[in-house]
Amino acid sequence: MDRNHFLKKSLLGLGAMAVLPMAVSSCSKGREGNNSDMIDTGNAGDCALSPAETQGPFPIRTPAEYVRASIIGDRTGIPLLMNLTIQDQSNSCTPLANVLVDVWQCDKDGLYSQYNTQTGANYLRGRQTTDNNGQVSFISIFPGWYRGRAPHIHVEVLTPGGNSLLVTQIAFPVSAYTAVYATNDYNGAPDTSNTQDSIFADSLSRNMADSITGNITDGYTLTKRIVVA
Repeated sequence: MDRNHFLKKSLLGLGAMAVLPMAVSSCSKGREGNNSDMIDTGNAGDCALSPAETQGPFPIRTPAEYVRASIIGDRTGIPLLMNLTIQDQSNSCTPLANVLVDVWQCDKDGLYSQYNTQTGANYLRGRQTTDNNGQVSFISIFPGWYRGRAPHIHVEVLTPGGNSLLVTQIAFPVSAYTAVYATNDYNGAPDTSNTQDSIFADSLSRNMADSITGNITDGYTLTKRIVVA
C-alpha cells in the first residue's frame, strides 16, 4: 500500500475528509509533474543539525490529547500535507524511529489555539511517532502570518519518554506563500519577509522546507528533513 493511499484510508475518520483528497492529489501531481508548482530549495543532501529555535509561547500542552495526523480542526485554508523525516546526526543521519514529533502553527488569520482569545480551542497542533523510516505526516492548512514573523511552522522532536531533542521551525519559500496570500482566504502579504525575520536571521537556508509541491487549487505538499543530535 503506497504512503498516500495509507494516509487517505487512515485519515478519513479523523475529520480530514473534505481537505484530504486535495492534499493527496497535490502530492501525486507533484511526483508526476502535472499542474504543479515544485519548489526545491536544495537542502536535503547534507547532515548538518537543524537549527534550534525558540519554542515560543505556544508549545503543545497536555500532548496526549493531540496524538493525531489531521490537525485541521475547525480551521479553513489551502490544504497542506506535511511529510517530515527525522534523522540522527550521531548515527550518520540514519532515520530515527519511534521518536515523538510535535507540530503547531497559526491559522490563516495568524491565530494560535490555546492562546489569547483561543484558549479553549485545540486546532492546528498535533503529535505523531516516527515510523521505521523516521517519517511522520500531518494533514493541515497553509499557515497564515502575524506581525513581526514570516510564515512558519513549529516542530519539536522528543524521545519516547518526552525529553526534548530539538525545537525548530520550518520556513516557506517566498513564491509559495506569495501565491497563497494573494487568495481571498488569507490576509495579503506578510509584514515581515523571510530575510527580515529575526528568528531566521542566521539559519534561513536550514529552516527552509526542502520542497513545496502543489498549487492554490489542489493544495500543497511540504517535505522537510529534520536532523537531531
